[in-house]
Amino acid sequence: MNRIPHETSGEPNPFRALTLDGLRLRTSMKWRTYPADVLPLWVAEMDVPLAEPVIRAVTEAMALGDTGYPAGSAYAEALAGFAAKQWGWHGLAVERSAIVPDVMMGVVEMLKLVTGPGDPVVVNPPVYPPFFQFIAHMDRRIAEAPLGADGRLDLGVLEEAYRRVVAGGGRAAHLLCSPHNPTGTVHTAGELSAVAALAERYGVRVVADEIHAPLTAAGVDFVPYLGVPGAERGLSLMSASKAWNLAGLKAALAVAGPGAAADLALLPEEVSHGPSHVGVLAHTAALRDGTAWLDALLAGLDANRRLLADLLAEHLPGVRYRPGEATYLAWLDCRALDVGDDPAAVFLERGRVALSPGADFGTGGAGHVRLNLATSPEILTEGVRRMAAALR
Repeated sequence: MNRIPHETSGEPNPFRALTLDGLRLRTSMKWRTYPADVLPLWVAEMDVPLAEPVIRAVTEAMALGDTGYPAGSAYAEALAGFAAKQWGWHGLAVERSAIVPDVMMGVVEMLKLVTGPGDPVVVNPPVYPPFFQFIAHMDRRIAEAPLGADGRLDLGVLEEAYRRVVAGGGRAAHLLCSPHNPTGTVHTAGELSAVAALAERYGVRVVADEIHAPLTAAGVDFVPYLGVPGAERGLSLMSASKAWNLAGLKAALAVAGPGAAADLALLPEEVSHGPSHVGVLAHTAALRDGTAWLDALLAGLDANRRLLADLLAEHLPGVRYRPGEATYLAWLDCRALDVGDDPAAVFLERGRVALSPGADFGTGGAGHVRLNLATSPEILTEGVRRMAAALR
């Protein structure tokens, strides 16, 4: 099912609602990590006001003193309804879901269910840096299957990685980023079906981080991993966190395919105590009642992708940028600028603009930066201007 076109939602562009002075009053990581003269275009926080249904849900909870422990299945029901409407996917079974504190903690819990200490976990670098950190911290081994030069999954490389990780026996998993962070790649149904077929052939369990799923560009359809043939033994982590800017209201959902229901049933009961009850209320309201706001956000992101491409062509023609099919993150290839493996350090020191260093994303990341374009056109323009000035 195709989503209603972004431009028809009727909601105002949320990226035009806040000023830089107003944003600097925020006390979150994005706005407090660097000095005030640095323009922050790095961590995954959006410069938007919250959707009205989210504000209403949280405000009502405060008025009622409804700040206890989470309960019920409303979050999973809202996600199932959203998935059916937005992606045409009717396979999200509420009884095969569980609330978890957030997506990365959910990833950890799912990997614990399907692997043991010392077991390998395949990742596809360049990829979200916490993948490396969390896997290492939970005493699993990282096995790389890098993306191809086109930024997409290289199925030949992936098969070789699968063959390698199961060669010694034992259990193995694949932590799949879908849509992919930082490239913004949306894996196709064909690619995901091929992953599922390989995983079944080699006995590798796929855990899909699908946190950016609602954030697709116009004309691009997200395909849930659990919705493709052969993925019945897969596990997925989903959340409203990224799409509605709710990182500070912790809550996510683990979803199991039919063949993984028994695994999910082994999730320790105390894990469900970790999410914030107010977070669950906020995420539920976003998924259930916040789609008009989301459509306005997506239209704003489409405009910002076009603006960034134009700005780079004018001011930094040496930077290679392929607009992502999803997420609000731009993966910029700066290797032609001759500023070394860490261009983010140059842009920060000389231009006073903070970007995420590409090397943090693993193999293939050196010489790149990740830029967060979920901001106003004015801030985005100023950010590129500062980047250009840093090279003069």
